[in-house]
Amino acid sequence: MKFLGEQRPAYDLTYSDVFMVPSRSSVSSRLDVDLTTPDKVGTTIPIVVANMTAISGRRMAETVARRGGLAIVPQDIPVHAVHETISYVKSRHSVFETPVTIDPDAPVSQLLALIGKRAHRRAIVVDAEDRPLGVVSEKDCLEVDRFSTVADVMSSDLITVEASAELGDTFDRMTHQHLDLAPVVEDGRLAGVLTRKGILRSAIYDPAVDASGRLRVGVAIGINGDVQAKAETMLSAGADVLVVDTAHGHQDKMFDALKLISQARDAHEASTGVRVPVVAGNVVSTDGTRELVEAGADVVKVGVGPGAMCTTRMMTGVGRPQFSAVLECASAAADLGAEIWADGGVKYPRDVALALAAGAGSVMIGSWFAGTWESPGDLNRDHDGRLFKESFGMASARAVRNRTAGRSAFDRARSALFEEGISSSKMYLDPERPGVEDLIDTIVAGVRSSFTYAGARSIAEFRERATVGVQSSSGYDEGRPRETSW
Repeated sequence: MKFLGEQRPAYDLTYSDVFMVPSRSSVSSRLDVDLTTPDKVGTTIPIVVANMTAISGRRMAETVARRGGLAIVPQDIPVHAVHETISYVKSRHSVFETPVTIDPDAPVSQLLALIGKRAHRRAIVVDAEDRPLGVVSEKDCLEVDRFSTVADVMSSDLITVEASAELGDTFDRMTHQHLDLAPVVEDGRLAGVLTRKGILRSAIYDPAVDASGRLRVGVAIGINGDVQAKAETMLSAGADVLVVDTAHGHQDKMFDALKLISQARDAHEASTGVRVPVVAGNVVSTDGTRELVEAGADVVKVGVGPGAMCTTRMMTGVGRPQFSAVLECASAAADLGAEIWADGGVKYPRDVALALAAGAGSVMIGSWFAGTWESPGDLNRDHDGRLFKESFGMASARAVRNRTAGRSAFDRARSALFEEGISSSKMYLDPERPGVEDLIDTIVAGVRSSFTYAGARSIAEFRERATVGVQSSSGYDEGRPRETSW
């Protein structure tokens, strides 16, 4: 990347402070762009879901991996739950969506409690042998007694598709029969579901899978406690990436933990032949990046204070504008043969593209994904009927209470006095893009288009060809669309 006119400013920059200048391009289509990441974590799009409890759960991990990204399971989740999450994600199909299934004799109230994590808002009714009997939608349950059975409201006019069928043929058949969703069967038993939009996405995205063809998932590990034992446990459970995570990554305790975790990773590689990348952070400087790489990190996580749920900069004055932090740390990592993840500060697809131009291998997104069907939070409605989910920062009092649940009441109360994050924030579902796949479509479309403007077919080429200029706040405002007239 270079600055327009080779004039790099003496002050630090956020994503909003910069713009990209188009270059002569031979890339005529967005589909000519390959977004496979250079950070060697096995992803085919540069999107990582942040390890936040309100955002990254098993449904999110499954969905994002199916579209080529990676979700990181938070460190605060109990070990047995992390095991279950990894096993769940690894057992999911790389093309077919995992259906919500329900017994025909179950009450409607049970269905409504289950259906919330599916963008298509439907469930498949199955018998005791997992054979599909019907389909029921959320709309079918409106103005229905909650004690009514699913059999009373389901549609038994069911059309299934075979698992072995060509996706293109299945799409044509579903279009001809005006179906948005169809159960997939194998030997008569339910194997998953397909939607027409899901089939189209399967033609655009390549799933992020391991050597055995299973969906990938990462796990976060803190720097406290027996980190080596936890790393060994996560590796044996099948984690594809280990993220050593703390707000201040440039500290002695991080280097001690990183050394132990790297040893566990190396031992796992020696016995299995599989090298699991280790990500460590967060830092915002050349020195922090260099020392983490030298201590064993394959990828360095960059960002202090840019997240929507983070109050670190306002509370402490510590942090750095994210574009400059990414630019400097990426350069330092590249000198050592490592990569970085840009963590935080992303609000629009343009920000993801600019992070990649500055040298990021992938971009970590948190709060933007909180307001989606797939995030773990409970679905709520405000007084206007708008749907939202609650999100909170991982250094907030709420997160600290969850993290210290096993300590004495005194220790928990004392720890909760010190917070650097928002404990409750409403993240509204966008009616036009309520699912995480909808947001991924938007992000990837914008990023691919950025690459065509730069004349780049890969992330490596984009880094080389991108030209960035500095703009005023009015310059940024000029580029914003207007939903209403002046």
